[in-house]
Amino acid sequence: MKLKTLPSLREKKRYIFFRIHSEGNVKFEEMKNAVMNSIINWLGEKDTGLAKPRIIKNMWNEKEQTGVLKCSHRYADDVKVSLGLVHQIGENRVIIETLKVSGTIKSGCEKLHSSDAKKSIS
Repeated sequence: MKLKTLPSLREKKRYIFFRIHSEGNVKFEEMKNAVMNSIINWLGEKDTGLAKPRIIKNMWNEKEQTGVLKCSHRYADDVKVSLGLVHQIGENRVIIETLKVSGTIKSGCEKLHSSDAKKSIS
């Protein structure tokens, strides 16, 4: 029998939605390696372990070059900074734009789609 963690002891998480602007398409593995290396370079190994960054593979959209990164709520701002420091993935020059930060994937997707709808109206 698995013991459940009390909600007050559970680590809070944040989901960072991002888009990659590049000259060509970027593959998931190349993007993952570049982002994780940038996080390690910015935060160091100790804080990277505390930030618990994870790139969610099934949320990566290779056509639109968008993805979701999960991390601890205490390090969300530091992870956003390290995303901005990525300038090259493979042979492509890139800019990573942070779109939204959310506490759940569902609300983050809703916020993104509602903001896209507002942009298309105006």
